[in-house]
Amino acid sequence: MTSHDSVLDKDGVRLTVDDAVATVTLTNPAKRNAQSPALWRALTEAGRALPGSVRVVVLRGEGKSFSAGLDRQAFTPEGFDGEPSFLDMARGPQDELDATIAAYQEAFTWWRRNDLVSIAAVQGHAIGAGFQLALACDLRIAADDVQFAMRETSLGLVPDLTGTHPLVNLVGYARALEICATGRFVHADEAERTGLANLVVPADQLDAAAQDLAAALLAAPRDAVVETKALLAGAASRTYEEQRSAERAAQGRRLRDLAGISD
Repeated sequence: MTSHDSVLDKDGVRLTVDDAVATVTLTNPAKRNAQSPALWRALTEAGRALPGSVRVVVLRGEGKSFSAGLDRQAFTPEGFDGEPSFLDMARGPQDELDATIAAYQEAFTWWRRNDLVSIAAVQGHAIGAGFQLALACDLRIAADDVQFAMRETSLGLVPDLTGTHPLVNLVGYARALEICATGRFVHADEAERTGLANLVVPADQLDAAAQDLAAALLAAPRDAVVETKALLAGAASRTYEEQRSAERAAQGRRLRDLAGISD
């Protein structure tokens, strides 16, 4: 995408805005866009900084990898400069540890806001936290060289950055358990077949495919997309009759709006 106005550029995250489309780029290709608490804070800040005009957010990573996951420096005794190491956090009070993880999770939660549609454009490695960041988005376009993997369990940990819920919703419990417990790679063909990826394209066409999808999403009226997203997002937790009722209520709002009738 072109002609972006830069809104934020810090700690490995750049947010640019071009009218109704925002692009969040991970900007540390030398480290395969490895993640850190500072990067998570920057992602949270990016979500808060989005102008109200934005309808679609594209998430991408510079270089050959989308994100190789958590920077292993987090598990060294020294950790990151100015940050407590994960080992020190583990030795602290449980409520403080819980609050710290909750703050980290905020970087992964805003992508599914009802007023936005988010697209992850994923190439190369999307491992651990990188996989979970891709899963945080509504839609995923994958390059044909993509390698998804959930390695946390292999390291004695669990996926804790909001990735388990969308993973189970997309591929089902049994496959999600197998992917997480084995830590194996999920390649492009399987990702597309199982619903992890909406579309797979050659790597050199990834940005163009994300741009095309963003344009297609902008073609429908914003309020209709917002209402439809909310209906679909809530469908799994509603009964059939509850969903019918939600559809009627949403359609009533749309018809009144089209007729120029205010509530």
